Amino acid sequence: MKNLEKGTVVRTVLLFISLVNQTLIMFGKSALPISEDQVNTLADSTAFTIITSVVAWFKNNYVTGKGKLQKEALKQKGLTK
Repeated sequence: MKNLEKGTVVRTVLLFISLVNQTLIMFGKSALPISEDQVNTLADSTAFTIITSVVAWFKNNYVTGKGKLQKEALKQKGLTK
């Protein structure tokens, strides 16, 4: 994990917390204080949230070998931090 940027780690941790909370709500457990109506609303969107979150995380972070090569190419051209 030494090659991961701080932002990538923060986004990943927040994503993990969000997904755990969504899963707990799905199974009737409440990790965060949420009303019954909110639980029903959140349960309806859980699958959508999980899928879009994973896709967004994967697409916006350099986690694959190809992504790491792209990041290096961008750095060499001065197009990223």
